[in-house]
Amino acid sequence: MDARKYFVALLVVFCRLCAGAQPQVGYQPIGKNFVQAKNYYLLTLLQNYKPASVLIAHDPVLIKLTKTKLAAIQNTLTTCNDVACYTNAIKFNPDEIKAAAERLTALYADDNALGTLVKKHLIPSGAYGEYENLTPAMLLAKAFEQDATAVNYTIDVYAGGRKPNYPAVDSISFNVRDAGYIKVIHDGAVGLTTDKDNSKLFFLPAMNYALHCLQINGRNDAANDEPMTLKANKEAYKRIKNTNWNKYKYTLILVPGEGPELPGVAISAGSIARCRGAAAKCKEGMAPFIMVSGGKVHPYKTPYCEADEMKRFMIDSLHVPADVILVDPHARHTTTNLRNCARLIFRYGIPVAKPFITSTDKSQSTYISGMADRCLQELHYVPYTLGKRLSPTEQEFYPLAASLQINPVEPLDP
Repeated sequence: MDARKYFVALLVVFCRLCAGAQPQVGYQPIGKNFVQAKNYYLLTLLQNYKPASVLIAHDPVLIKLTKTKLAAIQNTLTTCNDVACYTNAIKFNPDEIKAAAERLTALYADDNALGTLVKKHLIPSGAYGEYENLTPAMLLAKAFEQDATAVNYTIDVYAGGRKPNYPAVDSISFNVRDAGYIKVIHDGAVGLTTDKDNSKLFFLPAMNYALHCLQINGRNDAANDEPMTLKANKEAYKRIKNTNWNKYKYTLILVPGEGPELPGVAISAGSIARCRGAAAKCKEGMAPFIMVSGGKVHPYKTPYCEADEMKRFMIDSLHVPADVILVDPHARHTTTNLRNCARLIFRYGIPVAKPFITSTDKSQSTYISGMADRCLQELHYVPYTLGKRLSPTEQEFYPLAASLQINPVEPLDP
């Protein structure tokens, strides 16, 4: 894309942002359960935005759905002898998804609680940007369908043992063929029927079971370092507000992590080298911040977070101030290194019209520059616009609001 075309495209984005019909820079999602909010944001809003939760809690159609679901789960306790029998009863089935989506659409009005929820939260969040061209009522329905799909996927993988997209690092922690595993599933179903809170809203039994599955698998990765603005990114986030962006050509330098392959190793040689290069560029004044990106990925179930270890190395060994370093402790793939960086730029109020750069080794830098097709395949969108190639190890990128779209089939980093 040449400079003129990019400027026109950017102008269109900003006009939409100003009109309030698109994601808002600086929007902060609500909900204290970060795993839940990141995976199932509409369901989180319906639970936490009281006017909306009261509206749906008293709707007779949705009340009936809740009672039917809980009765089906109760029935599994005496009739099921295999995992699929339990999970099929707990998950949203196609008829439930259709009925709930239609009912939410019928309940929607521009001037009621659901209308406010869509206008004040759903659209500004960008979490369902894939449906931005739909009417608000249809956006609400599609957002529910997406969350239901995400809940079902989580249960399939972390209860049923379905292979995730990256089984070597993201798969279930249990041997689903073990004779004793059925008790794990049974006990989870019992929990759903004994917790009276599950009867309050129609989606709670299935959603809470999905969250239970992530918890017992030790897979609450989406909550790493959260709330980041009060923990890992506290110092840098505070400094963002007082940064004179006109002094810098770039907003930040993104450093994608390279996970160690051996158990017990906290940081790889590749990550160390990338940190050194980025720290040198930052000291030259290229950008006011460095963002290190990478979750607890390699090897399987590692206790070490790539981003946290890179930040620690830069502070302790390279003497980079803590308020210079932003962390993304969630990315599990190269695509999400870029996506999560773009997300944090939007969430933290960093200028979206100014580019950021990646600083890594030559091989990965070349790969990243040609990664658009992989992004389309795995994320169904490209979260950035490619800028100029600066050197064999450095590439410009412009963040796009598409990055805010939730990925319903990556519950560890949705």
